[in-house]
Amino acid sequence: MLAALCVTEIVSWGLLYYAFPVLAPRISVDTGWSPVAVTSAFSVALAVSALAGVPVGRFIDRHGPRLVMTAGSGLGVVSLVVIAASTNLLVFIVGWALAGVAMAGVLYPPAFAAITGWFAAGRLGALTTLTLVAGLASTVFAPLTAVAYEQLGWRGTYFWAAVVLAALTVPIHSLVLRRPWPHPVHADAEEPEAEKAYAAGVVRDSRFRWLAAGLTLVALAMYAALLALVPLMLERGLSPQAAAWVLGLGGLGQVAGRLVYTALARHASLTVRTATVFGLVTVSTAVLAVVPGPVGLLVAASMTAGVGRGIATLLQATAVTDRWGARGYGRLSGVLGLPVLLATALAPGAGAVLAEVTGSYATGFAVLAAVAAVGTVLMVASSSTGTPRSAGVASSRAA
Repeated sequence: MLAALCVTEIVSWGLLYYAFPVLAPRISVDTGWSPVAVTSAFSVALAVSALAGVPVGRFIDRHGPRLVMTAGSGLGVVSLVVIAASTNLLVFIVGWALAGVAMAGVLYPPAFAAITGWFAAGRLGALTTLTLVAGLASTVFAPLTAVAYEQLGWRGTYFWAAVVLAALTVPIHSLVLRRPWPHPVHADAEEPEAEKAYAAGVVRDSRFRWLAAGLTLVALAMYAALLALVPLMLERGLSPQAAAWVLGLGGLGQVAGRLVYTALARHASLTVRTATVFGLVTVSTAVLAVVPGPVGLLVAASMTAGVGRGIATLLQATAVTDRWGARGYGRLSGVLGLPVLLATALAPGAGAVLAEVTGSYATGFAVLAAVAAVGTVLMVASSSTGTPRSAGVASSRAA
């Protein structure tokens, strides 16, 4: 089951997400649509994904991930066909709105919920394995997308992406994710109200609010920088192929970060891990803002940003269980993920708008570094205040 999720995550992330930053500048040139309009369509997808995430999490808590992930894969295929065939900007935006619903059903949140439900003692190891493999999505698919564009154009690239998504994800989700889903904790007639009350209590915790605010700010900075990386590299004078490689090699940084995270989790407190990882995100964003080259140094900066981004994904995946235990994970992670995903939805447009307002992508990256710094402070506050994880787990079991 874990191997199946690894395959579907790397393909889903590669085709629904990482192909876009490579193709976006070319789509704008080919169609005449402005860069802000093109990136705004992708922002629509991420916003829809954020809004759909809460009900998706609740459904998975009750029924498991198989139906959601299978339907999400199928809708992803349809959405890529609509995007490829779009004759005007409105159809293009509709295609990305459909892709947003698909993302809510196939990207990390439902996969993390599946692992949290099916794995107990080995949860962190399974999450690490999944994110290690999926972390290669940009490394594999960004260069492949650039090559495909040269041969097929952006429309042909998205058509073939739909074919690959259909062949590799729909059957795997449908046929492999059949393990019985654990019955929710406190399974009685009052369970829905009890679980709502428990989740509401957690959401009122000041740590949850700081956590949500910090993750939201860091996500905005992190993903705006990621999606603006290719335009920044073009601004630095790199060719489109070289810019795609800079983006893709950042995925190796994600993998490297996740390789060391298990050891870091064993030997460092949650506060130290949080400060280190999100501090790295802040510093790497600032470095990309001020370093003009050479290419090797830009690749190193991109890979360093990838290290922080890779571990940040794991920290977000375990943020709820680290503080409050596994009870109501799907519901709470959906609530936590809503503002984070909405910020991620703003990220593509934020990078383009900052570049217009400040005069360059480099200056925009400096602003994003400052935003990440504020988010890091809030994240540290959420991890160092209140009851430790062990107490949170005990209280959740007693509730």
